[in-house]
Amino acid sequence: MSVITARQLARTFSTKRGRERSEVIAVAGVDLDVDEGEIVGFLGPNGAGKTTTLRMLTTLLKPTSGSAQVAGFDVATQASEVRRNIGYVSQSGSTSGDARAGEEVVDHGLLYGIPRAQAERRGRELFEQLELDGMWERAPKTLSGGQRRRLDIAMGLVHDPTLVFLDEPTTGLDPQARANLWMHISDLRQRLGSTVFLTTHYLDEADALCDRILVIDHGSIVASGTPEALKREVSGDLIELTVGSADDVAAARRVLSALGDTTIDQLVISVRTPTAGRELPGLIRALDAEGVVPEAVEVRRPTLDDVFLNLTGRSLREGA
Repeated sequence: MSVITARQLARTFSTKRGRERSEVIAVAGVDLDVDEGEIVGFLGPNGAGKTTTLRMLTTLLKPTSGSAQVAGFDVATQASEVRRNIGYVSQSGSTSGDARAGEEVVDHGLLYGIPRAQAERRGRELFEQLELDGMWERAPKTLSGGQRRRLDIAMGLVHDPTLVFLDEPTTGLDPQARANLWMHISDLRQRLGSTVFLTTHYLDEADALCDRILVIDHGSIVASGTPEALKREVSGDLIELTVGSADDVAAARRVLSALGDTTIDQLVISVRTPTAGRELPGLIRALDAEGVVPEAVEVRRPTLDDVFLNLTGRSLREGA
């Protein structure tokens, strides 16, 4: 069953320069479906329409045209019902620096109409599940970055939503804190049965966490699929050959050109081929025949960054 359905969802903004008005298309007609229990990653470079789409799905921005149903309710005409049934964790967080962490979670529950005793009981359960034991009386400003992000997630889950939106949940965290938070995000589905819709600029995060990935560019969805399926669409393994001098570049390129189209970056010549492992022995023999002794030979399987580069013409980190 779909918990998010969007059809031709679009948003334009009016801009004014002097006396002239113009329309800017931020989202150009998005179609997407998210099934119950999925963890879906939503990727896109800055300006692609990712944030605008997220704001429409969470009822923070009204669509110009098209439609979307979230948790069974229309985002345009049933915004209050949508908000009652979703959790939203913003990139910037929503905690006050001086209040106690437990108070923040309870107050958030009260905003959803949950009785105080129920909100506190649920909040303490979440603190235990999210490894925030002993933090109930602490001020959020005294917590580490990873602890604050887990507190943000606890606030987003205190009312037991069926669907959780996470906006850049690990931005700014160190690698250990990121890996720890990944475990807790996976637990949202495994332990709580939640559906998770997350945006991220970390491709390793999307690869590790997501059942399916949606890529948006220029206001439209340009790809959808599992991480493995998207990587299979990239044409083959990448062979990167590093030579010792500029004199060897031309000869090495002649050899690699037999495998496909090559690219050159100073002393590194690259080519993609479907069967890199099978081609390597012959490649080394051909280089030896040309008198080229490689400094290094590296073979890389396709990555999500390769997928993103093929789809948008740049890496996602460049877009960030």
